[in-house]
Amino acid sequence: MRRLFPATEETAHRHGVGAARECGAGGRGTEDRFATDREWGLGELADLYAYPSPPAPGAAAPAWLRANMVSTLDGAAHHDGRSQGISSPADMRIFGVLRALADVVVVGAETVRQEGYGAARPRAGLAERRVAAGQGPAPAIAVVSASLALDFSLPLFTEPLVPTLLITGACAPERRVRAAEKAGVRVVTAGSGAGAEPARIRQELAAGGVGRMLTEGGPRLLGQFVSAGVLDELCLTVSPTLAAGDAARIAPGPSREAPDRLTLASVLEEEGFLFTRYRRAEPA
Repeated sequence: MRRLFPATEETAHRHGVGAARECGAGGRGTEDRFATDREWGLGELADLYAYPSPPAPGAAAPAWLRANMVSTLDGAAHHDGRSQGISSPADMRIFGVLRALADVVVVGAETVRQEGYGAARPRAGLAERRVAAGQGPAPAIAVVSASLALDFSLPLFTEPLVPTLLITGACAPERRVRAAEKAGVRVVTAGSGAGAEPARIRQELAAGGVGRMLTEGGPRLLGQFVSAGVLDELCLTVSPTLAAGDAARIAPGPSREAPDRLTLASVLEEEGFLFTRYRRAEPA
């Protein structure tokens, strides 16, 4: 895996790679801006993808909602209903690091069903980092659902290392709310209607002390976060594949009045896969 951007002298020194050279007068110099090929350890990836720091020692981490998604070159967010077919070992390595940095993983109910979600587990090699950050051994999984039509006998709900959360609206079916609570699942109300509201999801989780948020979709949930203007960061893997078909894009949903403009923070590459990271300005 190699770092493509930024490869300034400061980042090169931090990560032990050669600094990028300036473009020559004879051309665009794209290849000269690539850092050297090297293997990235878990600690280095964790440094690169670190959440914004607390404003003061001992203070809570600021609320920060990050998304991690994969897309084909022609915009498909999955193949045959699952993301595995367009992913790679490096993509899964970064997937694991992003989970290991988060307080909570927010995911839509349909993605739980399609991807066969289980509870998050500790990430070997990053346990001390979580302890130093005041985090538990693994992030909680927070499932967003309006209908609560979920099987509460699944290991995600019965065998989590950290209790799974269920996020819904105030008008969710009472029978399903009682079924969830009977199964020991904590239900979080984050909306006045049947379903949860994107801004309220972020607000309620932050109020509960889990400010480092990671959403892994699916696309419909991410589209809701984007439409509401509450997404702070997008970690997008660009898969060197073409899928065609009718697969959803990574964030379908109502259009914003004006597109949000994010800043490119970093790009890594391995075997043709690009691992990009775009961010808003960090909170003051």
